[in-house]
Amino acid sequence: MTEIRAEIRLPTQELRNDLPFYTKVLKMRMDMIYPADNPEVAVLSGHGLRLRIEKGAKEAPGTLRILTENPDTFADGARALIAPNGTRIEIDDLNPPLILPKTEHAFVVRRLADQAPWVIGRAGMEYRDLVPSRLGGAMIASHIRVPDGPVPDMVHYHKVGFQLIFCVAGWVDVLYEDQGEKMRIHAGDCFIQPPTIRHKVLYSEGVQVVEIGVPAEHVTEIDHEMTLPNGVLNPDREWDGQRFVHNIGTNGAFAPFRIPGFEARDTTINANTKGVASVMVARPVGVAPWTRHQGDILFSFVMSGEMTLEGEGKDPHRLSPGDAFVIPPGLATRYSETTKDLQLLEVSLPGNPATEVI
Repeated sequence: MTEIRAEIRLPTQELRNDLPFYTKVLKMRMDMIYPADNPEVAVLSGHGLRLRIEKGAKEAPGTLRILTENPDTFADGARALIAPNGTRIEIDDLNPPLILPKTEHAFVVRRLADQAPWVIGRAGMEYRDLVPSRLGGAMIASHIRVPDGPVPDMVHYHKVGFQLIFCVAGWVDVLYEDQGEKMRIHAGDCFIQPPTIRHKVLYSEGVQVVEIGVPAEHVTEIDHEMTLPNGVLNPDREWDGQRFVHNIGTNGAFAPFRIPGFEARDTTINANTKGVASVMVARPVGVAPWTRHQGDILFSFVMSGEMTLEGEGKDPHRLSPGDAFVIPPGLATRYSETTKDLQLLEVSLPGNPATEVI
């Protein structure tokens, strides 16, 4: 196989001033230097990078970021340095802790009829933002459409605190780390993707999903080393205290809901995330009273049927399939004028919020 190398070129005025800094402070290895009598070019490598430092090069010095598991033991704990050639060096944590922003509570109603734009995102998927404010960065809710056929996806994972994939139409095949062969979800089914579980979307037909992620901004990384399926079946494995969940809607049973006049199907997510979140499918069986919840985030998506959402001091909203809403804690609301075929997807963080009937 033909060898190919890539280099980043950086300028310098005096190479002899740069070499001690890059080799001793940044712990890079010198691979090449010339001419021997008066060096003007040196090639160094390290930390997954190959640098060509060249006297008189026309490029700007630029910025070099070094990520390490323990920044305090690298470069004497410095977080920012300027190399002799003018290159800025930034040293940061390779795996920074996940920061969950404080929720900025708001009453949010997002209607499909308002024609919010669908945006092309990762792997050719179309995204519709269901909570534009992101509640101050606390969460993201997306209505996603995936083009029919093979999905141009790669094995990847997300650095999140919580992530739900709930299928509302069609079906999709996905592979997951340590979960055996491919899995298919249909409308009414869902996956919980624990933090950093490797997965890959394979094929879809007519699929639409609602995806909830906490926090709103989180990193997606590609895993070039893992091949899925990986030949392991370990349904009891935990990632950051959470188990993978593949909940099949047709297998669920309905029981009384937190709101009187409704019943709900529990997707078992509250148990498998140890209370991080609960995901319920609710439907009316009577007349609902005014209630208020004492949770943090309470998101709902209308999957079928219609209802009127009333809120204390708010205009009523007639909702239909594809509409979504967020109710802040302490706000009195009522679900009224429901149709018999109404089904609501409700996601609450933390799980099973206390609810008061007014």
